[in-house]
This record gives sequence, C-alpha cells and structure tokens, in this order.
Amino acid sequence: MAVSIIIQRTVRDETVAKELGPLIVQLRSRAMGQAGFLTGQTFSCLDCQGEYLVISTWNRLEDWNRWMHSEERKSIQNRVDELLGEKTRYRYYEPVVGGIIPQFGVKSD
Repeated sequence: MAVSIIIQRTVRDETVAKELGPLIVQLRSRAMGQAGFLTGQTFSCLDCQGEYLVISTWNRLEDWNRWMHSEERKSIQNRVDELLGEKTRYRYYEPVVGGIIPQFGVKSD
C-alpha cells in the first residue's frame, strides 16, 4: 500500500531561501528517479510565512527508507539542515480504508 511522507521545513531568512532553493530542486529531481517514487508536491503555508510542506508519495515505506538513507540524499539533506539551522521534520502516513482504526507504534526506522 502506498505511503505519504510529510516533510516540513521552516525558512526564516530570504538569503537562506535563495541558497536552499537549488538543493530542494535537487532532492525532488533525484527522488523522482528512485524506485517506488510515485508523486510529490510542495506547499507554501499561507498563514505561517516561511513554512513549507512537501507531500511525497511512495509505493512502499521501504522504497522511501531506501532513498531516505541513501548517501546521495543524506549529503544534500545535511546541507539543507545546515542552512536551516535545524533538522527537517518528517511524518509517515498510510491511507485509512474503512474508517479510522488506531495503531500505536512507529513503523519507520
């Protein structure tokens, strides 16, 4: 079953935003070539300036984890986090079919 990865970043400075842009484009374009990548969208928050949300959908959580932990991605992501001065935040979601059934415990590694 497909999973969606929610990636949240906050950019507090215009200079940082200019440096960050090309790195985010690199992450997206390289993710698109990964096995299991389905789609991705980036959103800019309308009521919280500088906050960005990426929704990236993958065939399986294992596909995302392979990309997440690849040296190629970690290299770019480390530069992103260094520019932001904080760690990028991630959340992992799967579609709910037939109603909400609470599940406890983290499925990511």
